[in-house]
Amino acid sequence: MAKLSIRDLDLQGKRVFIRVDFNVPIKEGRIKDDTRIRASLPTIVYALEHGATVILASHLGRPKGGPSPEFSLKPVADHLATLVGRVVTFADDCVGDVAKAAIAQARTQGNNLVLLENVRFHKEEEKNDPAFAQQLADLADLYVNDAFGSSHRAHASTEGMAKLLPKAAAGFLMEDELKYLGLALASPARPFVAVLGGAKVSDKIDVIENFLGRVDALLIGGAMAYTFLLAKGLPVGTSLVEPDKLDAARAIMKRAAERSIQFELPVDHVVAEKIEVGVATATLSVDDPAIGDRMGLDIGPKTAERYAAILAKAKTVVWNGPMGVFETSPFDAGTTAVAKAVAGVKGEGCGRREGHDDHWRRRFRCRGHEGGRHGADHAHFHGRRRVAGVPGRQRPARSSGPFREVIPMRIPFVAANWKMFKTVHEAVAYVSELGALVTDTPGAEIVVAPPFTALHAAAEAARHTNVGIAAQDLHWEREGAFTGAISAGMIKDAGAGYVIIGHSERRRLFGDTDEGVNRKLHAAIAADLTAIVCVGETLEERDGGRTLEVLDRQVAAALKGLTDAQVAALVVAYEPVWAIGTGRAGEAHAHIRNRLREWFGAKAADECHVIYGGSVKPDNIKDLMALPDVDGALVGGASLTVPSFFAIVNGSRTV
Repeated sequence: MAKLSIRDLDLQGKRVFIRVDFNVPIKEGRIKDDTRIRASLPTIVYALEHGATVILASHLGRPKGGPSPEFSLKPVADHLATLVGRVVTFADDCVGDVAKAAIAQARTQGNNLVLLENVRFHKEEEKNDPAFAQQLADLADLYVNDAFGSSHRAHASTEGMAKLLPKAAAGFLMEDELKYLGLALASPARPFVAVLGGAKVSDKIDVIENFLGRVDALLIGGAMAYTFLLAKGLPVGTSLVEPDKLDAARAIMKRAAERSIQFELPVDHVVAEKIEVGVATATLSVDDPAIGDRMGLDIGPKTAERYAAILAKAKTVVWNGPMGVFETSPFDAGTTAVAKAVAGVKGEGCGRREGHDDHWRRRFRCRGHEGGRHGADHAHFHGRRRVAGVPGRQRPARSSGPFREVIPMRIPFVAANWKMFKTVHEAVAYVSELGALVTDTPGAEIVVAPPFTALHAAAEAARHTNVGIAAQDLHWEREGAFTGAISAGMIKDAGAGYVIIGHSERRRLFGDTDEGVNRKLHAAIAADLTAIVCVGETLEERDGGRTLEVLDRQVAAALKGLTDAQVAALVVAYEPVWAIGTGRAGEAHAHIRNRLREWFGAKAADECHVIYGGSVKPDNIKDLMALPDVDGALVGGASLTVPSFFAIVNGSRTV
């Protein structure tokens, strides 16, 4: 069923109530992790840019039935102001005259952005009290929910008030959560594994029930595991359990067994007397009564190893909830181990997702660990490279949502190089039309390279679509007296995430050298742009039997000084000047791949895309993609019309 999007609302001049999830860790008035705040920025900025007065509401922590300074959202308002670059008016209450006055002040002063105080300072919020919901609804004209992490609870700000306003829509974060979770549940590649953690079984019963009919394996961690362990008669010490859910836990385990679902509980755990940095800990088997009066606070190393082994075979993974008290060392080890295992999943069109209340895992704590380049604040993971939320990897389907999608390594990469064609108006129309067509086109990385004059406009048109934007060239210097030149920083600032380097026409007509290509490549990487590096021989070189020699020289020179990880994130386009049709694509691509493996290792060679940049058309794309080492195409003239390029994109995915 189609969901109303914020894009469908007329926001101009309206008061728009946006329910966000700003339940962030705060210590001594400072935000320790602002991932959740950043996740909703696209929705907030979009509403502001479209003339709305934005009213933000969130909960923070679990205050005991009334206001509590430690759970105030005031530090969040201050931090949000630095992120959006404008004043955020903070309302000391979320309803009544105080809230109305703050909204009126924001409209009068022109900042048009209000953050209400913690909605849980009113006990009526969690009771979904109709009168309280009406008070919230009285503040606004329209309702937008961008708090997927809180939407499983029928509270006044998530469910009650949504029915009281004329229109209720999803924000961009909510849209992406629903979209990608829907894809994973509807047609998962198998084995399909769900990892569930967090505090309470009661919060996850419906989720587990839903998964029992879909997954092949269910891995349980976090505090919720102790209700299951107690239901099996195992000692749990003072661990968090829900005694009233023991029968439900037994029923779930029984149904999993009846359906031959692999239902995994921890086999060992890390226990301590309290949650505190530096506290004495012990690692015990879950059946060891030595737990005594201690509590279980993380899965143990044997459990982490077992879960990692199961995840290594998975093609689709849905992850919801930490494996322990992730915020406090040393109880983060289990979660980090599982995160690294999930980061290594290589699936076939599969999705890696997370659900509510666990935005800690958007970081994955993988930066600094092996595979750290895959870590992201909030992103989709698409096979080989960091994407949205990580500078420069502004991959298609850019999202502020926390879902992570794993699609096959070296999924098709298809880029449209317009060269010196199309005005700004034409570029916007093209990208808008293409974006609408490829919204439901998973399994391909789609990029458009307009002229620089249209770069920013195209990037704006590509927001929230499956289309990435590339520049056609750059200069290696950051700034200077270089008339007509464009720096990597300028490209980034214009909104692009990719850049084409060393195109055959640049080499042939403008004198680009191997050394210059290398300098440009280093500048692109320094600016966190994904580079599409072109190599290829001339007709004379081909006729002279020098094709492979030329490729060796160009690839070695272009990639000089790069690390294995940097090479893995590249796109190399074999783009022979003479090529008509497929030419010697198979031989050349295999040669390039072998050289990458020899010079930079198997992992870099396996992850780097090697695409074809000769004459690509809708009627030859399938033949090209059937070649073992061809991962996509850099398309010239055939990309100038949307139907033609869309046909090429689709053709790249059908092999």
